[in-house]
Amino acid sequence: MLAVVLILLIGAQFVGAGRTNPPSRPGASLVALKATPPDVRAILDRSCRDCHSNDTRWPWYSHVAPVSWVLLQHVHEGRDRMNYSEWTSYDSDDQDKFLNSMCSLTKKRRMPLPSYLWIHRDARLSDGDVKTLCAWSDKMRDTLQ
Repeated sequence: MLAVVLILLIGAQFVGAGRTNPPSRPGASLVALKATPPDVRAILDRSCRDCHSNDTRWPWYSHVAPVSWVLLQHVHEGRDRMNYSEWTSYDSDDQDKFLNSMCSLTKKRRMPLPSYLWIHRDARLSDGDVKTLCAWSDKMRDTLQ
């Protein structure tokens, strides 16, 4: 039985996970906006980038199945929900919704995902980080209307 499990695990390493970082247009990213201050950029880079941008950092364990499959699913879902590398492609209603969600989900500690924080402890948001993001996202929302 152990031999079968070992063979399956070894065989799984040959199934491609499809890790990609699609090209992004310069200036299309949320972090490229002049209204995004350096402290907010740092928070987005540290805590949101891997799942919500086209600039995912793929660590060594993202190449090991079956962990790679789970990570790939998280990244694809995150990019599908909101991709800040493609910020300028969203209409103002979607941008408003995303900025509102950014604040509410971080306040509720639903973002970053708890499973992401197991390994990426530096991505954990402090109360100050959440306040900074919420203040900035509220200000950004005001400029959309």
